[in-house]
Formats: sequence, structure tokens, C-alpha cells
Amino acid sequence: MVDFALTEEQREIRSWVRTFVEREVMPLETEVLRRERRGETHGLTPEELRDLQLLAKRSDFWGILTPTEYGGMGLDPVSAALVEIELGRSFVPFRFGGDADNILYHANAQQRERYLLPTIAGERVSCFAITEPGAGSDAKAIRTRAHRDGADWVINGEKTFITRGHEADFAMVFAVTDPAKGANGGVTCFLVDREAGWRSEPISTMGEWGPASLVFEDVRVPEANVLGEVGRGFELAMQWIGKGRYLLPARALGACERLLAMAIEHARTRETFGAPLADRQAIQWMIADSQVEIEALRLLVLHAAWQVGHGRDSRHAQSIAKLYGGVKANEIVDRVLQIHGGMGYTRELPIERWYRELRLLRIYEGTDEIQRRTIARDLLKGHVTVGSTLS
Repeated sequence: MVDFALTEEQREIRSWVRTFVEREVMPLETEVLRRERRGETHGLTPEELRDLQLLAKRSDFWGILTPTEYGGMGLDPVSAALVEIELGRSFVPFRFGGDADNILYHANAQQRERYLLPTIAGERVSCFAITEPGAGSDAKAIRTRAHRDGADWVINGEKTFITRGHEADFAMVFAVTDPAKGANGGVTCFLVDREAGWRSEPISTMGEWGPASLVFEDVRVPEANVLGEVGRGFELAMQWIGKGRYLLPARALGACERLLAMAIEHARTRETFGAPLADRQAIQWMIADSQVEIEALRLLVLHAAWQVGHGRDSRHAQSIAKLYGGVKANEIVDRVLQIHGGMGYTRELPIERWYRELRLLRIYEGTDEIQRRTIARDLLKGHVTVGSTLS
């Protein structure tokens, strides 16, 4: 039997998050757009984000994926996807507090006290630093080096497009420690405090994502700051990259639902040549195609999440959801902008902002081309077979 029904708990979680977004997050949209038109702070200030997170914490929404033993909710993957869908309904960049990067749970007892627990508590900010100017999709091509010098490691190199890189007070830095082995046992992950001497520079982008470049020049790190084992860093990096790829198209799904609702409302009220846009077949087809694609994306996202929750190898399903979500979200926002005409192109409405924001989904955490390579490779090498989705 195939059961597509959500559990009662999942419905309650979705309902609470939807109410929170509508009452606490969406009312901030007008101010966020005003700030962006004036070239001021993008999105929320750190103080505003923290206040919203603490407000949610009073209702026990803290650490969506954080294990309960660390004070989090420890939600199952399907519930986590439902949360992201609801958060995606607003372009205000809100996220619940209380989370830490999954690989930080590999920390030893000393590192847990210094890095993991303060990050969960919201007292420290981390960043994942693997991408380099010459190593984007090909993570194995990293050139940052770390060599031993007495009881320390000395790191030299540059990282780029690092999310939260300019805000972080410590970085999880991946460096080559054995060039002969490379990714096969020669990459190590280091926990590097900003006070150790690395510097960051923001990178201006077409959207609201604010990455940074990080520069390491003879940055000294004690042996105690190796995360996991020396030489096993690339395995940690792959765990981080594959931690929840389904959550990216989940958030895009929420945006698409809100955008389509805006298009429907506009088509009903906007008249041209004596009739509403909703009477035009061209507009009807745009709306119909968007709804079909939204429902298809919903099933792809939730199926990938379900696989994760049942301990199955979900990498193939997540690649499909990420690829389809990125492509279709961009097509949908383009249609919605077209339906709104000139007003859709202005910064008075959030459509052009979503247009820029959703474009990133086709690039970061695995480009469209990487997802296609993964999907094709899995099929051609027999890792999956056509029609085996429900087997």
C-alpha cells in the first residue's frame, strides 16, 4: 500500500510554521524591500533574526534537525522538508535557530564544548570552507595546503564563495595534508578560529546570498583542532554536501507556491482590453503548467526525504529533486514575472527578488550539470535502474 498522508504531528508542525511565517515573518517583507531599494542591509539584521529565533524557541521550535540530546527537535526528514516549504513562502531570509553543521557532531569532547555546543546555542557562527577559485564542483581539486610544524599545522590557501564566511568566528577548513594521496586519504578538516589570523572579504552577487572569500597565510592551528581524523577530511566534506540536498528544492517549492498564488490573484484582478487576464488562454496555460510542476516537485522532495528517513541511499533521489526544483523554480518565477508585466520587473514587488534568488539554486551545493552527471552515472553504472523508484 502506498500512503501519501502526513502524520498528525507533521500536519501540526506544518500548521504552526505556516502561522509563524504569516504572523511574524511576512509582515517584515515591506521593510526588507525598502532596505534593499535603498542599498541598506539585505534581509534581516542579526538582532532581528535572533529575536525571531528566540520567539520561535518559546514554542520549542529550536534546532529543527538537532538531536534531542543536544536540546533540538530532532525532526524526521519529511517534517524538516515541510518546515522548509513553509519558510520558503516568504523571501525574508529567516531560519530557526539551534542548528549546527552535521559534521560538527564528529567533534571530540573538548571540541564539543568549544565549538559544537556554542554553535547550537547560537553563541558562535561557523562556515564550511572547501570551495576554492579553482575547485568548485570538483572538490577534489582543492589546493589549500596544511603542513606540520612542531605541535601545530600551518595552513596556506584561499577559499571562495563561502556562505557566512564574513560573519563566522570559526571555519571548518579543508586542506591537503598529503598531496600524494589527495582526496583519497590526504585531505584533513581543521576547526580554525578567526583569531588564528585568517581574513575574509565579502563577494557581491546578483542576489541576496552574501558569500565571502577567505585567505589563509601561515595560519597556525594546533593538533587539537583537527576535526575527525587526519586524512579523512574529504569523507566529512561529502557528508556535509550530501546532508540534505532535498531541503534546497523544498524551500524553492514554498516560494513557487506563493508566487503562483500571486499570479492567480493578479490574473483575476488585472484587466486588459475589457477582460481579466484570467480569461486569456496564454495566461491560463502558464498557471496550469506551474501548478503541474509544483505538484511534481512536491512528490520528488518528499520522496527523497522519506528515503532519508528510512535509512535508504537517497543520493539519486535528492539529485533528481535538486535538478528538477532548480530548473522548474526558475521557469515558474519567470512566468509569474511575465504575468505581472512591467510591475513584476520593478522592486516594488518581490518577484524580481525571487527571480534573482532562485537562480542560485541551479548553481550552489551541486550545479545542474553535476546533478545530471550523477543521475546519468547512477543509471549507466547500474547503481539504480529505470522504474525502481518504489522498489
